[in-house]
Amino acid sequence: MRALGLSLLAGLGLVSLTARAPCFAGQALVTNQPGDSLSIVDLTTMTAEPEIKIGGKPAGVALSPDKKTAYITAPEGEELVEFDAVGKTVKRRLKLGGAPVGVAAHPSKAEIYVADWYTHKIRFVDTNAFAVVTDVQVGQSPSGLAVTPDGKLLLSADRDSNQVSIIDLASRAVVATVPVGERPFGITIDAVGARAYTANVASNDITIIDISGRAAIGRVATGRRPYAVALAAGLGFSTDQYSGTLTVFDLASLTALKTIEACDHPEGIEANTAGTEIYVACWGDNLLLRIDALQLVITGKASVGDGPRAFGKFLR
Repeated sequence: MRALGLSLLAGLGLVSLTARAPCFAGQALVTNQPGDSLSIVDLTTMTAEPEIKIGGKPAGVALSPDKKTAYITAPEGEELVEFDAVGKTVKRRLKLGGAPVGVAAHPSKAEIYVADWYTHKIRFVDTNAFAVVTDVQVGQSPSGLAVTPDGKLLLSADRDSNQVSIIDLASRAVVATVPVGERPFGITIDAVGARAYTANVASNDITIIDISGRAAIGRVATGRRPYAVALAAGLGFSTDQYSGTLTVFDLASLTALKTIEACDHPEGIEANTAGTEIYVACWGDNLLLRIDALQLVITGKASVGDGPRAFGKFLR
């Protein structure tokens, strides 16, 4: 099955099967929720620096456009924490109330979006003033957030409404809702802003959304309790918490190709910018995994803090 999938993708010009040099440069900023901390992992050596205290049971993470600043949600502290990723210090804290979970950054503006699980709103935060400028009401229990590459739309996975809300960022209004699977949590948008992928925790599948058409166009079955999705080399990868696996599927045919045995409760997941490696936070094992996106094998492990979530964009 995997060989057939790679042949298909190569024929479509989506991947190259020729030898390549590894591309491990950069860092991962991993939120450790029970550990109340942040682990910074060197992706070349796959080693973590000493944990940095964050507080409030940190979960979500997003990076500023220049990747020098991280924005971390602390649900139990009811805060958004601004973290200097270069100086490796907490800069500011913003009390939001409710339970901030998912977070996303605008690709070019000084603006951050925070999903409030309890009040069912998206908080718009001006990062210069570090203050909330408006709220937008969405469905029940918004979790994962993602912004289209052009900065025009924000998508919210509304977990308890089984839908995705599409928000126009210019008018700051919901312009559409799209029904998806049961209990969508993580949401990922592709590099061109054409499709979004939701990990549906209760229906054990991924919904694929045509963003411009504002409609679901397919589903892919996964392992138990998918948490989030990453995209690389013409493939999609879901972290299946209860199965301890990654489901790998073909983005062209929306066909599952392979299951990778990963770790105890894989959760946060992101591909590097080159699309050559996938990084996975393992809640139960306190590990960050590195996976080759073409060979589909684990190539590195780093020990991190207790209960890593890394929910969002955590690579810099």
